Amino acid sequence: MAAVATARLPVREKADSPDASAPEAPVAFGHELRDKHFLFDPSYRNLNHGSFGTIPRPIQSRLRTYQEYAEARPDPFIRYAYPKLLDESRAAVAKLLNVPTDTCVFVANATVGVNTVLRNLVWNEDGKDEILFFDTVYGGCGKTIAFVCEASRGLVAPRQIPVRYPCSDDAVVAAFRAGVSASLAGGKRPRVALFDVVSSVPGVRVPWEALCAACREHGVLSLVDGAQGVGMVDIDLAAGDPDFFVSNCHKWLFVPRGCAVFYVPERNQPLMRSTLPTSHGFVPREDGPAGALFQPSPLPPSSKPRYVANFEFVGTLDNAPYLCVKDSIRWREEVLGGEERIREALTGLARSGGKRAAEILGTHVLDNEERTLTRCAMVNVALPLALGEAAGADGPGGKDSTATMPRVPASDASAVINWILETLMSEHDTFVALFTYDGRFWARLSAQVYLDLSDFAWAGERLKEVCARAAAGEYKQ
Repeated sequence: MAAVATARLPVREKADSPDASAPEAPVAFGHELRDKHFLFDPSYRNLNHGSFGTIPRPIQSRLRTYQEYAEARPDPFIRYAYPKLLDESRAAVAKLLNVPTDTCVFVANATVGVNTVLRNLVWNEDGKDEILFFDTVYGGCGKTIAFVCEASRGLVAPRQIPVRYPCSDDAVVAAFRAGVSASLAGGKRPRVALFDVVSSVPGVRVPWEALCAACREHGVLSLVDGAQGVGMVDIDLAAGDPDFFVSNCHKWLFVPRGCAVFYVPERNQPLMRSTLPTSHGFVPREDGPAGALFQPSPLPPSSKPRYVANFEFVGTLDNAPYLCVKDSIRWREEVLGGEERIREALTGLARSGGKRAAEILGTHVLDNEERTLTRCAMVNVALPLALGEAAGADGPGGKDSTATMPRVPASDASAVINWILETLMSEHDTFVALFTYDGRFWARLSAQVYLDLSDFAWAGERLKEVCARAAAGEYKQ
């Protein structure tokens, strides 16, 4: 292993390395792959890869090996070997995203990346700045916006943009442009816009590339939350050209938790003055109030760009997951057949699996006529259970009407979801992401290489059963 004296360190057997057991041809996806390469309990069905991800056995072994290196010789590893190994992972993910290596660093997760951007931006003193975001924003990021606006004491304000799915990609971009126009018409300054690659709830593909183009046209900074992104959908950052981009590697790229790539093009790196929390990499301005108090870093000197050096060490943490990025990318190439094969398989399974589950439930999949919402590895399936008095959303062609569907009071929505989740876990040993949207209940199912169509059919049967029990009022007991 480059830059590390592996002969003098405890190393696991070569069979555990990503390349040692690589097959001559890519393996078949499905349950055999799950049983051989993944760590699931045999009785557990993981239909919610989108929340926390997972790792294959060879990557778990690499993780432990890096941790053993750190314990064998803490100072030599953390101070000297780790930065070089980190550079290898940065180079690997930068190649995957089609950008220069020195535009990519790692943070713990996508929420940290979003916080890093919003807490580093300096707001104008006239109080006209606004942060634009869709009403489908991830909850943690929405609360980050709320805090940043609160802490700014009036210098920046939030502007939420409504979007109703299913709709076309053009409609999403039009809604964004309308939000920009409303901001300007109100005498405000749309400063930065936050939007997803694939939103969390509902789990749909977002036209982030077109939104980045719209941001450039209107002089708005684009902050792309790719929490559901790398490893699931094709991402070309050179073509999309966002101002800031973060994507979890521990979800769809099979990297250990927590690890996210944080991309900032060179033009914007001076805006990212500090990591979160601030650590040794921060350099105060010489003319600033703390310039005279500057303390030199105790770490080895670095000739890397300030942006890269700043994020290289942020306090003492177990950053072994960052080092696994290159190993995960290599394992996916050698064992699974590469990113394109994986993406095509996941999109195909999500679409066919969602269709099968909807057939069993007698409902439909959330998608538009262009089928762009399902151009990813997650699918939203309507449940045969309506909410409150609202008419709700009917299926394509007016089918699957909620008019004759069992209903529960809107005030009981949380209780129903929690009861269904607990029942699925206690009785069926699975978890399915559930949510309410547009007057009815939905299930978000994740496709992955260790699943097949039978898993979606099984999920449809289980969901049908528990929805009937919930409609009968069992959740009240």
